[in-house]
Amino acid sequence: MIKQSLCCAALWLIPGVLSAAEFDRQKLQNWHQWRGPEATGVAPLADPPTEWSETKNIKWKVPIPGRGSASPIVWGDRIFVLTAIKTDRAAETPETARIAPHVQLVSHQQRASREEHIVLLAQRDDRPRDGEGRGRGGFGRGDRGFGRGRFGGAQPENFYEFVVLCLDRETGKTIWQRTASEVVPHESHHETGSFASASPITDGKYLYASFGSRGVFCFDLAGNLQWQKDLGDMQIRMGFGEGSSPALWGDKLVLQWDHEGDAFIVALDARTGEEKWRTPRDESSTWGTPLIVEGAGRTQVVTSGSNRIRSYDLASGELIWECGGLGSNPIATPVAFDGLAIAVSGHRDPAGIAVPLSAKGDITDSDKIAWQIEESTPYVSTPVLYDGTLYFVKSRNAILSSVNAKNGEMIIDQKRLPDMESVYSSPVSANGRIYFSSREGTTHVLEHGPKLEILATNFLDETIDASPAIVGKEMIVRGENHLYCIAE
Repeated sequence: MIKQSLCCAALWLIPGVLSAAEFDRQKLQNWHQWRGPEATGVAPLADPPTEWSETKNIKWKVPIPGRGSASPIVWGDRIFVLTAIKTDRAAETPETARIAPHVQLVSHQQRASREEHIVLLAQRDDRPRDGEGRGRGGFGRGDRGFGRGRFGGAQPENFYEFVVLCLDRETGKTIWQRTASEVVPHESHHETGSFASASPITDGKYLYASFGSRGVFCFDLAGNLQWQKDLGDMQIRMGFGEGSSPALWGDKLVLQWDHEGDAFIVALDARTGEEKWRTPRDESSTWGTPLIVEGAGRTQVVTSGSNRIRSYDLASGELIWECGGLGSNPIATPVAFDGLAIAVSGHRDPAGIAVPLSAKGDITDSDKIAWQIEESTPYVSTPVLYDGTLYFVKSRNAILSSVNAKNGEMIIDQKRLPDMESVYSSPVSANGRIYFSSREGTTHVLEHGPKLEILATNFLDETIDASPAIVGKEMIVRGENHLYCIAE
């Protein structure tokens, strides 16, 4: 019996072996994507520690080169994380910095195609702007600027290596490291952001990594490149930078491409990278990750947007329903519960909206909306859904609220979390506990329930922007400079 179990355990770790049914079983024991096995922020089979510090319950701590706020993911005995490493190699000219091609893992045919695309970009950028153009340095729809903004840093002048790391879960040692692209980014990012903000995702056979404007890449779990896809250059509002992670369901990899140019959502063939469908979106810059969920008899792709929350048919890209009212700069990923899709935003007009997955057409301001709230919702982080309760903070502040996910009724109403100021990391949960981490390196462990009850307060010496991954009795935390494995 023991030998049989060990054999099965080894089998599902081998790339190319997992069936869809086996993946559904095994994913509950892993953290294979942004927001965990069920896209709720919850590890249903895990039991990580409640207490730790730099000297307590740290199984290992290893430096991560470069900079990134992409959350780690875990499959079996491997951890995958993305980073962007600034090199000493400067761009030869401003034009080189603006249109530098990928330089690694690119075939001669792909390089020629991209160089042809670069020529077209240069020609397009020389055209007069009329307020609706997509050329860099101009403006998108309306009066929204893009490129270098007052919130973004200086225009990058050095090449960056866009790197995928695979680490051993037991020791933290690097198993393999691949440079997916080496390029001078065409735009900057917010001072608290990074050029590696999107989290990778795996189906147990392949690893998918999006570096946004630098390309989308598929590797097997041994680090061999399978395919790559160039979706163009984003033009992000105010120089905030990019951050939407890919979503995966079956043979489709979905990417939300909202920016100041022509926004769209696209489904790629997960095995080849070829486009299955592409649907235009009337949206400006957003940073949310699509939620893929079964509902009303079909598989839906739910997206947040400043103009509309929308659902698309995964099979065709057809719009199923839409709903306005979310507000500007949506970042949080939607979450699903009991036939509802719940989206939140917390920029200038905080809002939370629950839409039945059975909806059709435009239901803005209609009685088809299940519930709405207009206060205390998060700006940067995504709520965690545990046992029918949504937990979140107000804007970027350490002010906790929770609501009943079925009806929107407030449970915990704006209670301050001590020893915290700014929260970018999304909360996670396991075994009746909710974990909130802050940019100060503080993590509060809360007991699930109708009142704020702090079980433990833990401190690390680094800023925490990425969201932790929880697997078994371990928590993987990415700090500003190190990756931690927290375990008793």
